[in-house]
This record gives sequence, C-alpha cells and structure tokens, in this order.
Amino acid sequence: METETVVKEGKAAILFPSANEVFYNPVQEFNRDLTCAVITEFARELLAQRGVKVVLPSEQERVVVSLSEETNEAEAQTEEKNGSEEPAVTAAAGERCERGLRVLEGLAASGLRSVRFALEVPGLQSVTANDFSAKAAALIARNAQYNGVSHLLHASCRDASMLMYDMRAKKDRYDVIDLDPYGSPASFLDAAVQSVSEGGLLCITCTDMAVMAGNSGETCYSKYGSVSIKAKYCHEMALRIILHSLDQRAGVYQRYIQPLLSVSVDFYIRVFVRVFTGQATVKNSASKQALVYNCVGCGAFHLQRMGRRTSNGKHSTMHCNTPSLLQFRSALLHAGHRVSLSHACKNAIKTDAPPAAIWDIMRCWEKINPVKREKLSPTSPAFKILSTEPSFEACFTVREDANPQSRKRHLTRFQENPQAFWGPKARAKAGGGISADLQDKRKKFQNKRKNQITDSSQLKTFPCKKFKQGTCTHGDECCYFHDSEQTNEQKTE
Repeated sequence: METETVVKEGKAAILFPSANEVFYNPVQEFNRDLTCAVITEFARELLAQRGVKVVLPSEQERVVVSLSEETNEAEAQTEEKNGSEEPAVTAAAGERCERGLRVLEGLAASGLRSVRFALEVPGLQSVTANDFSAKAAALIARNAQYNGVSHLLHASCRDASMLMYDMRAKKDRYDVIDLDPYGSPASFLDAAVQSVSEGGLLCITCTDMAVMAGNSGETCYSKYGSVSIKAKYCHEMALRIILHSLDQRAGVYQRYIQPLLSVSVDFYIRVFVRVFTGQATVKNSASKQALVYNCVGCGAFHLQRMGRRTSNGKHSTMHCNTPSLLQFRSALLHAGHRVSLSHACKNAIKTDAPPAAIWDIMRCWEKINPVKREKLSPTSPAFKILSTEPSFEACFTVREDANPQSRKRHLTRFQENPQAFWGPKARAKAGGGISADLQDKRKKFQNKRKNQITDSSQLKTFPCKKFKQGTCTHGDECCYFHDSEQTNEQKTE
C-alpha cells in the first residue's frame, strides 16, 4: 500500500507520495517565501487601481492615542476624510476576489507554491496550477482540497508553453505568471512574455547556473542569446543574461520589461519583472545592451555599448547647404576617385573614395558655404569634423563625365510600378476587403511628394482649415482659399 508524507511549509500542508513520483525541492523554500511577498505587494499596488484594498492579518490598524481628554475637532475631521477615501472593497488571503489577480504557475509539480499563493496572498481571483504530468495534476487537485482552497486553485494538465500560447488574447492574459522549471526556462520565455497582462508580473527561476556562470558559453548563447564568461562577477552577469533574454523576446511583440527584484545565489537565479507594451520604449532596447571585454589576467572588464539613443533632430550632419549631385561627383573625379550612380536611390552615389576623402571634400565645401560655428555644440559631430583642416583642396567645377549619358537621356533607372496601388495593402478587415475611404485617400495623396509647391500663390488652391473652424484672423490676406459657401452649408447642416 502506497504511503504518503505531509510536508508543511508556510501555511500549506502538502501530501507527497513516498515513492517520490512528484518533484519537491525543500531548498527552494526561501524562493517561495520571497515570491509570496512580492506578489502580495504587487497585488496591493495593482488592486488599489481597481478600487480594492488588500488586507493582511499581520498588518494591524494604526492606533492613534491622544493624551488630552478632548479630541481635536480638526484631527477628527481629517481622520474621517482619510477613512472615506479608502476603497470600499477589501481582499483577504484565502478569499476569492472578483477584481483580483489571475495567477498561473506553469510548472507546479506538487502544487505547493500555488497552495501557498491561495493561502497567503490576498486579492486573488484564481490560481491555475499546471503540470504536464498527469500524476502531478492529480496530486495538485488533492492538495487543493486538503488545504481547503479548491475555490481558488484549479489543477491543469497541459504543456506549459501551449497553455500560455492559448491565453495570448488580451482578455485571457494572466496578471502573474510563475515559472520555476527544473533547469533552464528558455523554452517557456517566448510564451510567457505574450500571455502576461499589461503591467503584469513575471516570476522566473533559472537553475542552470553552471551554464550562465561561464562553464559553457556556447550553451548559454544557444539558450539566452548571450555568451557567459568565467569571472568573479559571474552571478551578477547571469542576472543580466536572463534579463537581456527576456527583453529581447518581449521586444519582438513591441513589449518591454521593467525589473523589480532579482536574487542570484550559488545554484539558481530568481527574477521578478513587469511587462509593458510600448513601441517607443522598445526602440531604446539597443541602448541597454553592451559587449563585455574581460581581462583573463587581472579580471578587469570594459563595456562597449551597442548604441545610444539621442534626439538631435533630422538634419543631413554639417548644417550647411548641400552641393549638387554633379558638383559632388565632379569633386570626387577631380580627386582621382571613381564614382557612379546607384540603382537603389536616385540621389545616392557609389565611389571607391574612403570616408576621410569624402569628409575632406565636405570641409572644402563648407569653406565656400560656411556655417555659424558659434551655434555648433562642442560635442556635435559637425564641430569635430570641421575642427580638422582638409588634407587637399577640392575642386567643384562640373566635369563633362560627371553626368553619365544614361542620365542625360533620362533613361529609366528604376523599375516602374506595374499598376496603380500595387504596393502592400492595408490589413484585412474581419469582413474582408478594403474600405472605399482608404482607396480615396490613396488616390488623393498619390505622388504628393513629386508635385511639391514651389510658389506660394499655388496655396490659394487649397482651402483654409482655420477658416472652416472660424479661427482664421488673416482675412483676405490669408495665403489659403476661403470657401464661404462651403462653410455656410456646414453651419446649416
């Protein structure tokens, strides 16, 4: 007859078969303690936005003792006001909260962690404890009933990745996802960053510290996209490796991570991150990455950043007038270099001139068309480029061979569109087809850059938007057309 052992941890009492058919790691008790504390604080912050107050038995109400016999009227009014601002709905541990968090433990084994969530973390709507083993899923259901949390905890027997992929829709995503695998979590990260809600919490454990600490750099690269190295700071680097991997996988879906807390010990790593959506922030990801150069002799290291995001506006680099295409081609030919037009862009050139020669030509051009040096920042590329004298004197006299025969004869250099509106179409609608409004917009704005306005008198053919709104103050002197009849019709309607 099969016997069972009861293991107590926190507020949970878990049944374990003596045959050790389900994995249990007692060394990870601190990991589970920390996770309960982090999710509790996360629930406190998130549920406050939903109008729910988290209540913990260990947090007693603050008692204010007045030494005077009579209570100050102003203080009483202040306390009453503060009390009225508190959320009307409260959430306690072990109770189901309709506005609470939806939690998934993807690799639950015995369900100990999930049972502790249900017993110790307030403000939960549901806890899904999943495991691919049928015996583990059955044990989870028994432990939920044994601890009296069947109303909160539900057992699941599925592949963890497929379960998370099925919950990628915004309305189905989990608020908290906990992954504590036996080994590397790399195969689950892609599904996790997609199935966690906006601002949701990911709790990830990596127990393959040997790989992440430099014992196998090739294996580390194949799993996390980074090469680990043996160094005194290997545990700190291991944390950054998993954070880098999470950030890269989230960036594929225009999401980014916000690290909250991380723990690195001899044999495992535990990270807690929140996941948000934001294309602008995702673009800054490269500025957070770097290459590490480590000295095998003294252990010193140097970081080479992959990039740095700057906002310098849109201006081609030296802030001066641009030479014409023929002038620039002629200057290259005068300097003894070969040059030709590019098939990819009508204003681009191909040349065998080194970059140093090209910048020398531009320095010579700037002497003819000077820029205001006092307005250049000492840290700008233009300031540093113009601070160096050119090594030769460029000649901008137009040469005959600077303009090839194909350009003189206006031969077609680029492939023509086979038909109108032949480019990528708009995303398909649920009912299919493209709206007529979109087609009208395409016809209206087709080739708008080719017919640029060069004379201000042409603006009279365009209606004045401010006149339609009744805010134009220029009257007859306005450079745009005032259509009073159309405006009157709009007012009549």
